[in-house]
Amino acid sequence: MQMQQAIGATEGRLNLVVWAGYAEDGSSDPRVDWVTPFTKATGCKVNAKVADTSDAMVALMKTGQYDGVSASGDASLRLVYGGDVAPVNTGLLTNWDDIAPYLKNQPYNSVNGQMYGVPHGYGANVLMYRTDKFSQPPTSWGVVWEDNSPAGTNLTAYDSPIYIADAALYLKAKRPDLKITDPYELDDKQFNAAVELLRKQRTKVSSYWHNYLDLVQSYRVGDTHAGTAWQVIANLARDQKVPVATTIPAEGSTGWSDTWMISSKAQHPNCMYRWMNWITTAKVQAQVAQWFGQAPANPKACRYTAKGFCSDYRVGDAEFYRKIAFWKTPVADCGGGRKCVDYDRWAQAWTEIKG
Repeated sequence: MQMQQAIGATEGRLNLVVWAGYAEDGSSDPRVDWVTPFTKATGCKVNAKVADTSDAMVALMKTGQYDGVSASGDASLRLVYGGDVAPVNTGLLTNWDDIAPYLKNQPYNSVNGQMYGVPHGYGANVLMYRTDKFSQPPTSWGVVWEDNSPAGTNLTAYDSPIYIADAALYLKAKRPDLKITDPYELDDKQFNAAVELLRKQRTKVSSYWHNYLDLVQSYRVGDTHAGTAWQVIANLARDQKVPVATTIPAEGSTGWSDTWMISSKAQHPNCMYRWMNWITTAKVQAQVAQWFGQAPANPKACRYTAKGFCSDYRVGDAEFYRKIAFWKTPVADCGGGRKCVDYDRWAQAWTEIKG
């Protein structure tokens, strides 16, 4: 896995694995298109494969058929240690100096000081609720974990092993005796407590979601009253006149910080580097951020966003960023001689929780 030293001639094609909304070509909305201008500027024709989950992204990248991926933190280290992505030469990234410093050299996008991608955007996993079902806006994640919730048995939860961290984050605040410091670094006792909380919640969950359009529909028809969501889901629901609101409760939240990573088997590496340079320009960052509902990695995007957008998403606010427990791959060796429960066990437990 050698690091690329220069950007050569384009190969005319680019195969990507993406989260929905990250490679828009005008087919979702004619006004939303940053792929067509990229192709015109570079000659690289984009083929984007949408993946609903990080597990799906990892599986697709292992095929070697894709040049790059918009990986979240619960996928990135698996891709690095699996040899599926190559180290990134930040000297070839034209917007590298504009990326927010606190997004660089993080546990989910680098190893031993070597970056394995370029930060793209980030956001919190918010608590979304139907305002007509709550007499008061909720202030705690207790509404999805405790009995007697106004949401009753109309809860939703994110369908992924990484959701175990949401239970751990709540227990970090609720049960200090467990001494949880990092919801992704859990010893057996801490892990078992989180799994038990999820088993208890299972009886009140009407649906587990990974496709965000399905979740919009669930809120619209009234099957779901509260649960974990992304801001883009709330934006789409409001567009359909669904009475929803979002909040980050007192306990904080988990979140995602996505990274464009290049495959170690990339057949079109020059197009991939050009894509990483395109997608991190201020104007394109503004387009993606406003469409998806996230903070752009390049704060200069705020010059091109709607009034109030960047303040709403706390762009450039390093303190806010530090309050979010960003997804990262759970590993057995969690430093300082400590042993933690690794991702394989998280995945196994998640299958058992859902039944």
